[in-house]
Amino acid sequence: MSPVVVVNRSGISVARIQRVRWGVISAVAGAVGLLLALEITASRLGFEGPTGSFLHDFAFGPKRGPGLWAALALALVGLGRAERIRCLVLAAGIDLVFFLGRYSAGTRPTFGNGALIVLVGLGGWAAWRWQDDRRADALKGVAIGLLLTMATKVSDTWLRITAITQPHVLDEYVATADRSLGSPAWLVGRMVEASGDVGHLVLQTVYIELPVAAIVVAIYQLRRGWPAHHLVRSFLAIGVIGPVCYVLFPVVGPAFAFGGLGKHWAVADIWPAVDHVSMHPNVIRFDHLTPRNCMPSLHTAWAVAIFIHSRRSPAWLRHFGAFWLVATLTATLGFGYHYGVDLVAGVIFALTIESGLRDPGRGWGWFRWRLVGGGACTLAALLFSYRYLAVPLGEVPMLSGPLLLAIVSTMVFSFHTTFFADSDTVFAPIGRPAPAFVAGSSTTA
Repeated sequence: MSPVVVVNRSGISVARIQRVRWGVISAVAGAVGLLLALEITASRLGFEGPTGSFLHDFAFGPKRGPGLWAALALALVGLGRAERIRCLVLAAGIDLVFFLGRYSAGTRPTFGNGALIVLVGLGGWAAWRWQDDRRADALKGVAIGLLLTMATKVSDTWLRITAITQPHVLDEYVATADRSLGSPAWLVGRMVEASGDVGHLVLQTVYIELPVAAIVVAIYQLRRGWPAHHLVRSFLAIGVIGPVCYVLFPVVGPAFAFGGLGKHWAVADIWPAVDHVSMHPNVIRFDHLTPRNCMPSLHTAWAVAIFIHSRRSPAWLRHFGAFWLVATLTATLGFGYHYGVDLVAGVIFALTIESGLRDPGRGWGWFRWRLVGGGACTLAALLFSYRYLAVPLGEVPMLSGPLLLAIVSTMVFSFHTTFFADSDTVFAPIGRPAPAFVAGSSTTA
């Protein structure tokens, strides 16, 4: 006898509603717990936590004005055209007042206060005055906008924690392992220097404004409603989980460990002019201000997520995602913020996270477990090899380099065949769930 499935008037099973409800409760409880832990840690270490930084942006100069405006733009997706215009005009007016006040006072002319004030005000207004679907759509947008804003605050706190709690860094090991790829940070660094002010400005803008690029893709995804999975979920997951690796594997980057940005803490001031790294690596004692935010490269992971989520889109958005990925990889290496092996780990990390989130309607089966479990094990193996097999990797680049690239290629191939392969291609059966599973589940776009 088939099991009885109880459904409501909308045709949605009661069990599914309960699972979603408990999932939301668990997510909220986890977020609150994380915030409390970070606030307590930040207070004990003597600096401002994420909540204090968030409240600071209401009246004082925000650190990331474009990010606040991007969050507001995302929140306005669920509103009508007239409501969007009113919110944007109000936010611009408030921002102008704050900007003129700072300008007259001679302080740093930042912006973003208006966007944050309107974002929070919109949430309160929708909860108080609006009803039904109109309120639900508005609150979803506001919640996502606030989550993105708080995620940047949490990230900033994590970076401060890594610098204070990890006095030693492993850059010599990573630089040695990076010889397997030909030390690309040195090569690309010289290329960026040769590109002049224009090239530097373009890459710097791409690197800093990566969240804005994510909002462009996310707004396109959310323009007609709320899909089961969208880019914001990937961004948040990468930003929350990734910094844990910073504590486990502290690295500051070649521009700091081997360049002028490291000042007297640097091993030598040779980046990017001289490609020479000792084959006898040791841990390096470093300052308590520079974030240990290299391994894995989360900028690479976020750029990969943007690229993936732009694939099933119009040509202009696909080109936009591809450009942002290439430019981000160039900037991370060319500015000396990352080593090549950081980028390898970042790609694996991004595909692992995306594999756990993508196509939630397909459930969890071997097709998903092999990617999530395999990706996690691969990332752990890479970190282990960078630390304990750095010298062998650096000594035989003709073997280790192709091996690292083969690992990335295998993960990319597996991910593509699982989630993107067309049904009429020879690779489609590799990523297709078992027939019994397909028959009992619904697929979401």
